[in-house]
Amino acid sequence: MPRLAPAVTLLGINYPPEPTGISPYTGAMALGLAHNERRIEVVTAHPHYPEWKIREGYGQWSRREHLDGVAVTRLRHYVPMKPTGVRRLLSEISFGLRLVAARWRRPDAIVLISPALFSSAFAAVRARIFHRRTPVVVWVQDLYTLGLSETGQGSGLTGRIIRVVEGWLLRRADRVVVIHERFARRVSEDFFVPRDRIEVVRNWTHLPPMPVVDREAARRALGWGDETIVLHAGNMGVKQGLENVLAAARLADKSGASIRFVLMGNGGEKARLSKDGAGIGALQFLPPLPDDEFAQALIAADVLLVNEKPGVAEMAVPSKLTSYFSTGRPVLAATDETGITAEEVTTAAAGVVVPAGNPSKLLEAALALGADEARSTELGANGLNYRNTVLDETFAIDRFATLLSLLIDGDGSRTSDLHQRPSTSSI
Repeated sequence: MPRLAPAVTLLGINYPPEPTGISPYTGAMALGLAHNERRIEVVTAHPHYPEWKIREGYGQWSRREHLDGVAVTRLRHYVPMKPTGVRRLLSEISFGLRLVAARWRRPDAIVLISPALFSSAFAAVRARIFHRRTPVVVWVQDLYTLGLSETGQGSGLTGRIIRVVEGWLLRRADRVVVIHERFARRVSEDFFVPRDRIEVVRNWTHLPPMPVVDREAARRALGWGDETIVLHAGNMGVKQGLENVLAAARLADKSGASIRFVLMGNGGEKARLSKDGAGIGALQFLPPLPDDEFAQALIAADVLLVNEKPGVAEMAVPSKLTSYFSTGRPVLAATDETGITAEEVTTAAAGVVVPAGNPSKLLEAALALGADEARSTELGANGLNYRNTVLDETFAIDRFATLLSLLIDGDGSRTSDLHQRPSTSSI
């Protein structure tokens, strides 16, 4: 009798058709592993991010789908309208309880995707009780403890609880997969996870190859004229600190600069930002766009913006960078100049870094890039080269598949084979 292909269960709160955040990476990884002759099961929530509202057509107590060779089970959980503090914690706990009670296949390996931290911890407890011999991988997209401390929310009892839970989860995983070498150092140093149990698998662009775009026509369709367009695409949350962009737009109004700051997407802070930004002439809000229109908007812009709240340095690698680098347009990062985002933009030689929370510096750098087409073209070309060489989807999925094979085979000595392969962070 032929041996069945290895079965892998991925457990995470976000999955396509959610368009942003970690969902595209989870979806691509599941599909890629399925194409690598693995039987893939995903247990996830109904699509609700970044709007924090369950998408129309979804919302059943449970729902089973079969998407491109991947068995997907969706579980209804509590989705708060305002995902802050206790409400967000309750959301994760409710999903974690659903994971514990749900029926899983008999997996040969389990992959827990964090965020969400608490639902992953619940699933880890179940795995240790009912799947003791099954290797568990935690795939870390964001570090909660860093996120809380860098956004000023890490003090008090809640912060201590989160640190304990995150440390427990990471130390008990058979392997921890992180998306950047700096994450690997923090996981090892902050949570005392042995370095040989941590793997670096870089994220990649989740968009298809960029189309050939008539930039002038695309700009007209979006209502953009000859002014410099500075586009922020993606989530609008606390971490992004987009008050800085509103302040820069106010300065542009005051000086009469020919520039427009465009905030495209959704998120927990969008309503407040829209209210605070009312009446600012150099500011525009756009809703999330389908992939093809999203790509056209990125290419049509003059400058692609990453803005982060002062103090945010190492909590996450902005997923938008992988898409930005695909466009051939320059990146402007308003962030901690010693942080992970600044390092990524500088390493790629794909843009300019200015201090976080300094709207005058942001405006000055944006105008300079908009006025220097030759430099913008050079920076954009560098970003595209970095995307094609370092942020390669096939290499990332193959690396993850190799790790799972080594764990499933149970030959611990072979993990050195994976470590000898060049990680994407060192290419």
